Amino acid sequence: MARMGALRLIQGVREGRSLSDQSGSLARLPVAEQARAARLAAETLRHQGRADVVIDSFVTRKPAPQIADVLRLAVVEMLELGAPAHGVVGAAVDLTRTLGARGQAAAGMVNAVLRKAGAYPGWADLAPQPLPEWLRPALVEAYGDPVMTAIEAAHQRGAPLDLTPKPGAAPVPGADVLPTGSWRLTGPAQVTALPGFEAGDWWVQDAAAALPARLLAPAAGEVIADLCAAPGGKTLQLAASGARVTAVDINEQRLRRVTENLARCGLTARLVAADALTWQPDEPLDAILLDAPCSATGTIRRHPDLPFIRDGHGIDELIALQAALLDHALSILRPGGRLVFATCSLIPDEGEVQIDEALARHPGLTVERPDLPGIDPAWITEEGGLRLRPDFWADRGGMDGFYMARLRKPI
Repeated sequence: MARMGALRLIQGVREGRSLSDQSGSLARLPVAEQARAARLAAETLRHQGRADVVIDSFVTRKPAPQIADVLRLAVVEMLELGAPAHGVVGAAVDLTRTLGARGQAAAGMVNAVLRKAGAYPGWADLAPQPLPEWLRPALVEAYGDPVMTAIEAAHQRGAPLDLTPKPGAAPVPGADVLPTGSWRLTGPAQVTALPGFEAGDWWVQDAAAALPARLLAPAAGEVIADLCAAPGGKTLQLAASGARVTAVDINEQRLRRVTENLARCGLTARLVAADALTWQPDEPLDAILLDAPCSATGTIRRHPDLPFIRDGHGIDELIALQAALLDHALSILRPGGRLVFATCSLIPDEGEVQIDEALARHPGLTVERPDLPGIDPAWITEEGGLRLRPDFWADRGGMDGFYMARLRKPI
């Protein structure tokens, strides 16, 4: 059941749907099988390039797309996840036979290829899945080939589970306390069963995603807006500081999740469903956190479907939206107030370049260089922002790609 569900998810990605948008397609499966299907699909996408190298060495012509996905699923399950070959091969053949006349005809080939693939000797030495052509050349230009290779290797390793604690909470047993203050768990974990979940002692948030709120340095009693707030991890951080927080997001449905997490964690914030481009505060704002919509290219290690469902279209429009949001945010910030601009992107045009151009548009605007625990000074950029990459902390499990900068509005 899980393998059929995984194949359905992968084929949905081929049609342009994200894995997270397809949860309904697994609704008839038991919960444990849903989780297994999701993991199989994600790992297959994460290792597709390596699986294709193995498959290509045993076929004389490329299989049809659906058959290729069955082969990839089985190769990854055997060589990456360590499943016994005999069970995987038999299940893959059965799965192939469900794919109509073409599947019936290909069953023998699938059986023969996978029996050989299960003993493939060089899996660990194969290069990681390369980023697509709409993204890779721009990142090579920005960071160079060695860094690009390291980023792709980080994507292949996937992402551990990071938690952001409320002040004073006791770490979850077995969690590593990272230099920046996040907690990290490796290996599979059921989030709702972890100690402290019901008590609201922490929430799930990548260590890199937790840094913009820390960079803002909220203080008790300050009036702060979190623009483009959903899914709300940063709102929780700001509320936990004792600040008076207004969380603004255009998506009312996503704000419901913020409401649920605030209630679980015993925190308070005002939630407003509105367009951050036009929203006006009721009182002067001491600080703003703007986590702007972006290409999300910094999150590929936890969203391996992203390179397959995007083609680079619309990034120019996102860059223009980020600039407009930044300008509006500065217009509603009180004189002398501070603003953190952040994007979960690896593309400099969505980060460093945005800040350079904002400084040119707004005379007197300044960047305050980050001074946070656990930050390597080499991560601080020329203009004074903070550039995070998936290959950082490689020995600890990496981090999402992010850019952030703290701006000070002139008095």
